[in-house]
Amino acid sequence: MPSVTQNPPSPAGQPNRALALSTVAFTVCFAVWTIFSIIGVGVKDELGLSETEFGLLVGTPILTGSLVRLVLGIWTDRQGGRLVFTLVMLGAAASTFLLAFAETYVQMLLAGLGIGLAGGSFAVGVAYVSRFYPAEKQGTALGIFGAGNVGAAVTKFAAPFVLLAWGWESVALLWAGALVVMAGLFWFAAEDDPVIRAQREGGKAPPFSLKKELALLRDVRVWRFALYYFFAFGAFVALALWLPRFLTGVYGMDLATAGLIGAAYSVPASIFRAYGGHLSDKHGARTVMYWTLGVSAIATLVLSLPSATYVVQGINGPMSFHLAVSPVAFLVAVFVLGFFMSLGKAAVYKHIPVYYPENVGAVGGLVGMIGGLGGFFLPLLFGVLNDVTGLWTSCFMALFVLVSICFFWMHLTVRRLEGRGAVQPA
Repeated sequence: MPSVTQNPPSPAGQPNRALALSTVAFTVCFAVWTIFSIIGVGVKDELGLSETEFGLLVGTPILTGSLVRLVLGIWTDRQGGRLVFTLVMLGAAASTFLLAFAETYVQMLLAGLGIGLAGGSFAVGVAYVSRFYPAEKQGTALGIFGAGNVGAAVTKFAAPFVLLAWGWESVALLWAGALVVMAGLFWFAAEDDPVIRAQREGGKAPPFSLKKELALLRDVRVWRFALYYFFAFGAFVALALWLPRFLTGVYGMDLATAGLIGAAYSVPASIFRAYGGHLSDKHGARTVMYWTLGVSAIATLVLSLPSATYVVQGINGPMSFHLAVSPVAFLVAVFVLGFFMSLGKAAVYKHIPVYYPENVGAVGGLVGMIGGLGGFFLPLLFGVLNDVTGLWTSCFMALFVLVSICFFWMHLTVRRLEGRGAVQPA
């Protein structure tokens, strides 16, 4: 079993305050990070974008929000979450404000790159929050923090009404203002984490050099966790961004209705992440991951079925029948998928403080970066598959292949560990 280094104790009340502030801040950041999921539909019609161009626009903030996670995680390990979280929110707010004045597709892509900083806040929060809690409580704490994914629901619920009333530019201005307010609140109300506080009081340098932290990234186990997160989180983000477009295209829903359904998908798929952390603490992350990947494979297989009319030769001549996933069946399946993705997101991050207690920022940043890249590449892939295949359900076909790879890699690893008599979580 990997050794577990206990964090320095925190004064009573500080862990809960740090967790509460970080969760609210991450919720605001996530709402901004997914802003194109709603305003992007209006921009697509306004600029006459193709499906691929729309997928790129929606995924651009996800790209930068993913790529910066490794750097922000390491920076947080060294400088503390209070400073880094505040600066990240202010940087993202500036880009969101400038988005309101963008007039061309290229300008919107450039603004989207800056907005992506908001997504990098996840690595900051993981490194910051984990230092306030002992190992046996970190799964639950990080699960609660990760429930800030519900910010995607905030955007899907509120943004359509702001957009219809005042235009998409107003959405950008209001979301930028919310980030500035949250940055100020976090700076003045949050405390430095116990590790940073102890280092500053003792005049000590960070325990690991940058080279040693980056050397951990050669561990194949880190990349296996990253692939799990590419599905559990990356596909969640991709679907949160893609659902409004899918629902309007397949079932002819208006944008407001599609946005509300997308919000309804995002809320439980985010809130139950906290429950996933609790289950991982109680039953083990491996068990939760088996359930996550197994049920997700079944759900994506069902959602992959395209609407089709079949003609067969019957006794009395040709017979035709139509098969399609009804709106109700689709919503049930996609909600089940979102629920188990939520459990899986927490289970992945339960592993990291156990195996890498002193490098949560670096390892958590890399895993978060790969997961976030899923949120960039998958919407882009969905758009390309739509253009190439002409099948709306091609997005779920891709997810079925991805989750199947994750399941078999995990299972083979578990069997190998059991063959060696290992009892470590896989």
